[in-house]
Amino acid sequence: MGSRGSRAEKVKRIFEQFDGNGDGGLNREEMASLVVAVNPRVKFSDEQINAILDEVFKTYGEFIDGPKGLTQTGLLRTYDDGAGDVDRDFDALGLHLPTTPQDSITAIGASMASEASSSSIADEKLMESQKKQRVAAWAASPNHGIVFDDTWKIVDDLELLIKQLKIKQAKDGRLKGENFNFEVYSDPGWSRELGPSTSSEISRVLWEESGQDYSAFVKELGVLRGRADAARSREEAFDAHMAIGRVLYEHQLFKESLVSFKRASELQPTDIRPHFRAGNCLYVLGRFGEAKEDFRLALEAAESGGTQWAYLLPQIHVNLGISLEGEGMVLSACEHYREAAILCATHFRALKLLGSALFGVGEYRAAEKALEEAIFLKSDYADAHCDLASALHAMGEDERAIQEFQKAIDLKPGHVDALYNLGGLYMDMGRYQRASEMYTRVLAVWPNNWRAQLNKAVALLGAGEAEDARKALKEAFKMTNRVELHDAIAHMKQLQRKGSKGNGSGDDKEGSFLVVELSKFKRVGQRTAHRQLLASALEIRAFQRLTRLSRCNVDLLRKVMNETDVPLSYSGSGVPEKSIRKSLLEEILRRLLHFLKPETFQGAVRAINERILSVLDAASSGRVDLGMFYAVLAPICAGSPEKRKRAAFDALMSRPINEATAQIRRVDALAYIKFLRAVYIPSQGISELLEVREENDTSTISFPEFLVMFDDPDWGFGIMSTLLKLEHGDRTRHGNHTCAVCRYPVIGSRFKELKAHFSLCNQCYSEGKVPSAHKLEEYRFKEYTSEAEAMKDKCRLFSLHSKAPENDP
Repeated sequence: MGSRGSRAEKVKRIFEQFDGNGDGGLNREEMASLVVAVNPRVKFSDEQINAILDEVFKTYGEFIDGPKGLTQTGLLRTYDDGAGDVDRDFDALGLHLPTTPQDSITAIGASMASEASSSSIADEKLMESQKKQRVAAWAASPNHGIVFDDTWKIVDDLELLIKQLKIKQAKDGRLKGENFNFEVYSDPGWSRELGPSTSSEISRVLWEESGQDYSAFVKELGVLRGRADAARSREEAFDAHMAIGRVLYEHQLFKESLVSFKRASELQPTDIRPHFRAGNCLYVLGRFGEAKEDFRLALEAAESGGTQWAYLLPQIHVNLGISLEGEGMVLSACEHYREAAILCATHFRALKLLGSALFGVGEYRAAEKALEEAIFLKSDYADAHCDLASALHAMGEDERAIQEFQKAIDLKPGHVDALYNLGGLYMDMGRYQRASEMYTRVLAVWPNNWRAQLNKAVALLGAGEAEDARKALKEAFKMTNRVELHDAIAHMKQLQRKGSKGNGSGDDKEGSFLVVELSKFKRVGQRTAHRQLLASALEIRAFQRLTRLSRCNVDLLRKVMNETDVPLSYSGSGVPEKSIRKSLLEEILRRLLHFLKPETFQGAVRAINERILSVLDAASSGRVDLGMFYAVLAPICAGSPEKRKRAAFDALMSRPINEATAQIRRVDALAYIKFLRAVYIPSQGISELLEVREENDTSTISFPEFLVMFDDPDWGFGIMSTLLKLEHGDRTRHGNHTCAVCRYPVIGSRFKELKAHFSLCNQCYSEGKVPSAHKLEEYRFKEYTSEAEAMKDKCRLFSLHSKAPENDP
């Protein structure tokens, strides 16, 4: 069998065959001949032919060259858009690609002979011969093989049904199309991954499924499925259902395609192809969990089937990883991308996905390496350049990052992620004008992106263009009604008022503040927070918000802890422990944070990996002590402080070495406290953790003794009381009070300076910032957790002043 050649060359041969007058275009008569010739088993009526031609000439008007008709480029576009199968049509016409001069002469002769009879249906015997060639070609492909002749009859009838449906829906204006990023999943055969570089944006067909014509189509499709079920053997029925599913999939009728692949998997449960294709359908339909299960079934079948399915193993791992990412399971996805890259060293897409996933969990150096390997294999991979730039920026290598972002934009000028992230990079560098330009380009591609609009306003404000910033902010407000925008608008109004009036001092300008040393900050009352403690507590609170662990009740943590069975493993010292791989730990986290959307869960995993797992797995073994992990999570989950501390103690008690008693080893408690401080109070060094592990203390402690250690303000986790105050008051607003430094409305606690009478928010107080207009030898602050407290204080002072004795003249 001759070489199948390139797609474009095949389209050229088909075009030349039907361009009878050689004018470089296919007029209506020539196009009609092509349609009839590539569908030899279909008896078209004149009305059907005219409807097909009307649709083609209307849809591809930009490729119509006057009376000459559809150009060769236009014909190629019709095939690119899925209007036909170029390989099937090429085989149906009996064409061959010449590989030698002699072959070229033969091909020219065949083309001339074909032109002479292009308007008539070929002889039945000739078509049978061509059909046999076509069957052989498909059967030679392990991905798409059609084995039985009767299957081809079903396929031809199905193609006709789909064309009729397309004509009806297009005529009524119900058939719609949109750009759909098929880069999110990979098709078997790797045509999109290992072929020439092409855009991943292709046209997605949106079928109208509620009309009568679609119902009629489904009914006729049921008849074809009945013919498949009535086949003479199980193998033939399987062949027919797989072919039906493939044709439906190619025409983006994914729901109907899924039905066929599911039926095929019932007929041959150990064949990986129906599971694999069903997984692809489910992913496109957004049913990621079900897609994951089908890909896992395909993986099990492939691994138990010897070398028969080895060629598909990398693809299964890739698609399984993508499905896991769709559910937010990035750590688990990393394992499958890594396995695909090991199985196929040239699989640049697996490397890109691995790099992107590693970046997604905060492992930037590993991400950089994987992305650079992907770019080495495919230098024009815009997405890989973009993600590499993001990883470089995260590591502080901004100049290299700018170069990589620019490469991505040069390769794909409308690359939204590259433009948006480059804008963020310029913002971080203080290059506000360039940042606003990037966000403007994002909005040109995605006009309703409120985040880009808000960032543009902030960038313009940083560039000193206050009026343009105000206009941009108003545009963002039209797009969404989120509270961030209300605060931003209030902030800008405050700045404008301050700029025009000041506060009577004459030198209070935006950004004008002093950072005062700690010794000059005095607290009034024991309830006023220490500046340093508040700074650490604010960091922990931000981590709680990012991970949403403050919404995970500690009772659920205890439930999951009791239900999770992990086998014992042994460390180098022979001590039994329950350690778990990060990917399995991620599944536990999914149970704890089951209420999160996938993209939000991804962000939570990233934060936990960066802040907690990096400390618990300092040796980078990929495994974590499960009991210690639960204990570290417990203090920042929802619930009373007593329950949180008890859950931490129980988690330590569940470790194998403590399970036999109701107490825990003192050395474990010490290690736990030091882990807590290393995770949540970063000033704590890791070196002390290693020292604890070497202690030979075998004494044990009870829960009351554990509480004493935990609550110790200097060496324990005494910061928890400050954290609880933040948790209870982080939505409290203080009327019209704004922070004297940052100008934002005060939310949470308000810190009032009792002599100068200005107020600070939590953040500015913790950073030691005061307005430059108020230079004092020392500052005395009182904390108000609500405006009611402030009013009581005010009334108390007023009462004291009113009772003071009067002085006689």
